[in-house]
Amino acid sequence: MTAWSLLRIAAVAVCAMLVAFVINRTAEVLARRLAARRPESAPLSLLHRCRRPFILTVGSSLMLAGEGWAAFPPVPEGMIRHALVLLCLAACAWLAARLVAFLIDTSVRFSVRRRDASQLRRARTQAGMLRRVSQAAIAVITLGAMLMTFPAVRTLGTSLLASAGLIGVIAGVAAQSTLGNVFAGIQMAFGDMVRIGDTVVVAGEWGTVEEITLTYVVVATWDQRRIVMPVSYFAGRPFENWSRNDSRITGTALLHLDHSTPVDALRAEFDKLLADTDLWDGEGSALQVVDTTPSTIVVRALMTARDAGDAFALRCLVREKLITYLREEHPHALPRLRMT
Repeated sequence: MTAWSLLRIAAVAVCAMLVAFVINRTAEVLARRLAARRPESAPLSLLHRCRRPFILTVGSSLMLAGEGWAAFPPVPEGMIRHALVLLCLAACAWLAARLVAFLIDTSVRFSVRRRDASQLRRARTQAGMLRRVSQAAIAVITLGAMLMTFPAVRTLGTSLLASAGLIGVIAGVAAQSTLGNVFAGIQMAFGDMVRIGDTVVVAGEWGTVEEITLTYVVVATWDQRRIVMPVSYFAGRPFENWSRNDSRITGTALLHLDHSTPVDALRAEFDKLLADTDLWDGEGSALQVVDTTPSTIVVRALMTARDAGDAFALRCLVREKLITYLREEHPHALPRLRMT
């Protein structure tokens, strides 16, 4: 290879990257001007996400286009051109994945106009599932296109195509569990069974859905543990979703008290306590005697809250304050063990 050939190769590479950089800077300037006029516009965010894959795509495409003029060395024959083709395909796939993810996120942001927590969680869950499915499809298509650039693979593909039915059956049986989880994940996201941020009770554990993928769901429990469960669990077994339509929930607190308890005074103190706390949402409340035993009565306090976290805190507060009130004002109302 002569020095002139090396110089032309270097010139093609430098020019390709320089053109890509100039195009990127021009697009950035235009996006910043548009963002200054319309702060809600999305081009600047799109540019930040797609800068690297865009530069790599333009650069590799220009290098591939200038390959003839650069006179790459013929030995080994076609290796450099083949490498540029693979690089261009990978860069295009990277750029396509970023564009698809941006379009999905933008559509979610503009479709959820009002501040509805339930609608927002549903949109986030479906967008995450669409993003993963589309990226997996782009990766599979790109891998197939890259493999088909090898002559040996194209020759092998003709024979494999004849036995594609048998291979598909074998692959389906071998990946039955994985495919079941994938389809269950799609069904769960678009069937609106559970969404990111929902409060659920699964397998006796209370927690919040933190992540939903194609194959598993991560539930964050109240004590900061993470339960990773297959998606098929939610599609095939019953579970509790406390915030599917509305995050409001009713909390209960049970008190075992003496038969001489002044229930009316206790009810008045309960109403006063709810009025003084922000944990109660003001929707509903009740204090009732729901059961009796030979030695005690069972008093149930019902109160509504905005979500499960507030309901738990309100239950603890009501239980503590009512017991304190009875101990200070009506100590005879506390349960006593009678010896006969």
